[in-house]
Amino acid sequence: MGVNVSSLVDNPEMVRGLLERAARALPADHVEEAEGWWLRRAPSCAWWAGTVLPHGHAGADELLRRVAQAERFYAGHGTVVRFQICPPACPDGLDALLAKRGYRRESLMSLQVASTGRVLDRTPHGALRIRLDERPTRPWLAVRHAVHGDGGDPRAERKMLDRIEQPCTYASAMIENDVVAVGRAVADTGWAGVFGMATLPRARGKGAARGLLAALAHWAGAHGTGRLYLQVERDNPVALRLYERTGFKEFCGYHYRAAG
Repeated sequence: MGVNVSSLVDNPEMVRGLLERAARALPADHVEEAEGWWLRRAPSCAWWAGTVLPHGHAGADELLRRVAQAERFYAGHGTVVRFQICPPACPDGLDALLAKRGYRRESLMSLQVASTGRVLDRTPHGALRIRLDERPTRPWLAVRHAVHGDGGDPRAERKMLDRIEQPCTYASAMIENDVVAVGRAVADTGWAGVFGMATLPRARGKGAARGLLAALAHWAGAHGTGRLYLQVERDNPVALRLYERTGFKEFCGYHYRAAG
């Protein structure tokens, strides 16, 4: 199954649905729905799991009220309020309103898609062995934390992963008996999201990431899912080149607005 990028961009409901799938694959500790907006709290997780998804419709007259409601929610919990801003999915005028209220723009992101067939065509079998597990193993978590942990508590990520309700898999690239690179996928209503890609420095340049993507695409296809999506920072040229080479295309950019 191919992926028509232009048709997705022209379909705000599809964009919203894809971003909400990603939110379910990175589940917050608590989610409160307020007139279609998701107010997420994730004090033990990376900050992006606790941002507002402002995906419900809101007219110009009610935007300020809705923003103030979100601000009160986060202030009540002693946390910074951040909004995920994706123009096709958000109400018109929200980004400008937040800028006027002093919210800073940060973390420019690229949301990318590909068909499983396209990824498999572009990821020939590599030299490294890939293992799939239904749950994150201790070595999987150790590699993920070593690359992206930023000094945090790895138990927090384990708790987040335990909250996932959709089918998922955890891929590990091996050199002999050592896990050297990891990634995971979550299947959700026709799409599989790719998350948690991480490679130890000693394994870079050996095709580990391509092997992981191929294994995750195989898994997605076996679970009746013909389309993949992922999120990547726009200031990560190495990852952007990898995903371009393996068949992904951007269909939507987004960013965050954080209270100053």
